[in-house]
Amino acid sequence: MKAAILREFKQGLTIEDVPTPNPGPDEVLIKIEAAGVCHSDLHIAEGDWPQLATFVKRPLVLGHEVVGRVVERGAGVQHLDVGDRVGVPWIYWSCGECEICREGNENLCPSQIVTGGTVDGGFAEFMKAKASHAARVPASLSPEEAAPLFCAGVTVYRALKKADIRAGQRVAIFGVGGLGHLAVQIAVVFGAEVWAIDVDGNKLEFAQELGAHNTLNASKSEVVKELRKVGRVHTAVVTSAAKAAYDSAFSSVRQGGSLVVVGLPPEPLEFPAVMMAATEVKVIASSVGTREDLSQVLEMAASGLLHCRTETRRLDQVNDVLEDMQKGRITGRVVLTP
Repeated sequence: MKAAILREFKQGLTIEDVPTPNPGPDEVLIKIEAAGVCHSDLHIAEGDWPQLATFVKRPLVLGHEVVGRVVERGAGVQHLDVGDRVGVPWIYWSCGECEICREGNENLCPSQIVTGGTVDGGFAEFMKAKASHAARVPASLSPEEAAPLFCAGVTVYRALKKADIRAGQRVAIFGVGGLGHLAVQIAVVFGAEVWAIDVDGNKLEFAQELGAHNTLNASKSEVVKELRKVGRVHTAVVTSAAKAAYDSAFSSVRQGGSLVVVGLPPEPLEFPAVMMAATEVKVIASSVGTREDLSQVLEMAASGLLHCRTETRRLDQVNDVLEDMQKGRITGRVVLTP
């Protein structure tokens, strides 16, 4: 089969012929129809996360937003059939037995296996997956529509859910890219007054089409000053990987509000302790999502409340996609097709 292989950080991916994987007793083999390209794929390919570099296997097939058809199943698989359309998220497997999993936080399982990180992912023609963690895709969603929901969609959904958004509250989304444009829609569904912030005017126009009530261009406006005029925001969700976005977001949150960490800059974030204490601003981190979160996101999309803007490109164009992502030239999500 053809696959895009990461052999060394910062060297790009190579399209190679590699053996088609064989599923184990508890696994399925999936013929891939679509694989979304996430900013985390770029971070992994560039070696931006030195804390995780030792855990990333190489050679590696990236890709953790994967949708395809089951073409083979292991002897122990009962609930999935050949021909089922399924998706594979970031969490390839979690133990289900540790204290963290039993508390309902399988996304934080210390034994978790990561799709496209510690095992091969979906930038290929086929991949294998744990049947327990492969989710059926609603028939009303195309593979291209569904694939980004397996990371971008579930990630921002869990982030907004953890922030306990209430109807009428002001919510600022910093960055209207692959995650941000989905966060805008979910915040609207939650009944929030949504402010979209970006440096790209086209992305801000897109945010308005998606239901954002207000937009601010960070390259032309003083975002903190403008948000202070309206009493600042109850919640700021940063989907951008720019540290500057976090600096603005922190100063834009009202007393007792929340800043939600979703985008992952390579450098450390810094928030003044005196201001955190004086305002009781909560800094909340959110990591992808559980199978329950994913089920809720897929249901939301299947009912027409959530739409991912996608652009389809061929698998052999993956390095061009990563370059476009690095330079901020992508609105929505690029989905690779083998």
